[in-house]
Amino acid sequence: MSDSRSDTSKAQVAEYMTRDVATVSPDDTVREVAERIAESEGHNGFPVTDGRQVVGFVSARDLLLADRSAPLFTAMSDDIIVAHPEMNVTDAARVILRSGIQKLPVVDDAGHLVGIISNTDVIRSQIERATPEKVGKLMRTLEEIHDVTVSQERREVSLSTLVPTQARVYADELAGRTYELERGLAEPLVVIDNAGTLVLADGHHRVLAGDRVGVDQMDAYVIVIDAADGVELGMERTARKEGLTGIGDVEVVDYARHPLVETTKRFQDDEPPEL
Repeated sequence: MSDSRSDTSKAQVAEYMTRDVATVSPDDTVREVAERIAESEGHNGFPVTDGRQVVGFVSARDLLLADRSAPLFTAMSDDIIVAHPEMNVTDAARVILRSGIQKLPVVDDAGHLVGIISNTDVIRSQIERATPEKVGKLMRTLEEIHDVTVSQERREVSLSTLVPTQARVYADELAGRTYELERGLAEPLVVIDNAGTLVLADGHHRVLAGDRVGVDQMDAYVIVIDAADGVELGMERTARKEGLTGIGDVEVVDYARHPLVETTKRFQDDEPPEL
């Protein structure tokens, strides 16, 4: 089995870019585009396209001092950096970091807009990837520890049938996984089929994100244990100890409320320390 995401240096922009891109026209007025930015959620700029051709990019900063009634082409940046879908994510990260921009329009060989990749997309490409190496290592571990034969399948699994093995997930990463899922970027889960019990080995944030947006089934690498009665897995014992029987039992932790994280408000409310 091959997967270009098994090595970040080989992962391509096409795998992580957002394909449904909001754009504006060079003939729109500065006022119209400024209002779109103000009314949107998460947009601080747009690629400017003439048909499918990318002719520029406009950010909120470009519009600050522009004549509100002027056409957009007078305020947009027309000498912009773009990426190609086959560019690797590591190179895209370097461009984003060194240029100080937040988003790279992605164009094909004809210069047509096919997507956009942001600094957030690049960061998420580094987090919690399901890779053939990860799956292969888990298969070898199961075989060695339990002296069984295992095989692998790729199939859709119902989220309601999964037994989680992780008691908590973090709210910030859950938000990131929800963002990815809504844009068709979700990685496959890793699930162990232990005599019909589907044990979730990897992908808890993805599963809770799926449940949050109303997804019933998700793509998964399924490791099937070839034993009629199954085996007793350590992760299943841990799940029982934590009282985990379904995804509804997984706690969402807001890292900002972690006991070791302080806020300035807390220090403002406290009495000044005695010296």
